[in-house]
Amino acid sequence: MQRLPIILALFLFIAACGVSEISMKPFPVEEPIIIAHRGASAYTPEHTILAYEAAKEAAATYIEIDLQMTKDGVLVAMHDEKVDRTTDGTGFVKEYTLDELKQLNAGKWFNQTFPDLANKQFESLEVPTLEEIFLYFGDEVNYYIEMKSPGIYNAMEEKLLALLKQYNLIQVNEGLPRVIIESFNEDSLTKVYQLEPRLTLIKLYSFNEEEAALSVQEYNRLRSYASGIGVNLNSVTTDFIQEVQQNGLQIHLYTIENEVEMKKALNLKSNGIFINNPDLGIRIKDEFD
Repeated sequence: MQRLPIILALFLFIAACGVSEISMKPFPVEEPIIIAHRGASAYTPEHTILAYEAAKEAAATYIEIDLQMTKDGVLVAMHDEKVDRTTDGTGFVKEYTLDELKQLNAGKWFNQTFPDLANKQFESLEVPTLEEIFLYFGDEVNYYIEMKSPGIYNAMEEKLLALLKQYNLIQVNEGLPRVIIESFNEDSLTKVYQLEPRLTLIKLYSFNEEEAALSVQEYNRLRSYASGIGVNLNSVTTDFIQEVQQNGLQIHLYTIENEVEMKKALNLKSNGIFINNPDLGIRIKDEFD
């Protein structure tokens, strides 16, 4: 067991750098958390209640939810700014009222794109609101929420926080935060931190292949509001991951598509893994242990 020397070295490193806080909201790092990317999106239509239910049944640590906002200001689960790819509609989410969005089918596309995985249940799926997801799952799952395109939506942060408070989700579950919020937009994350500093925040980066790097100034800025970063699996090395962790931050890797990538992510010893197939991820992680 080398955990104590590692922890001691970490604190000595931080002290030498003159850093007073290692992370805003640290959480367990003994093994990586498994984040069901867009729900169990490898075998169910992404960002639907069925996708999240499948992720829950797979025992994923978190279900990931991407947020867009309707014309009438309702937060809904959808990755793209447009509805074209994952519904039978066209155009931007922000141009639809909730009632109009609810008329779209959110599952037929999956049966057409993946006929080997087609299921009649998917034919009647609709785009869920964030509140519907909270009502359905309550505190039975952990939520990893990405604010998509927050710059084009007014008050996305305030609406998200209001729902989290309404459903009493700003809490810790068995050592883990019930909710993690992520974004590529630093302004949006710092706004959330100012409004609700108890939340765990992850800053996303889109480095090119094997190009991940952060300066001392960036680490200092990140520690002022965030608990960690999310980066592409193919952009990192073991040295970079260790550097991030030694600077008191978590590092979560996206997005794992297959067994080879899952084993690579585990060998890199990151703190979290985004995967489309949570069953596969958990099985390989258990075998890896």
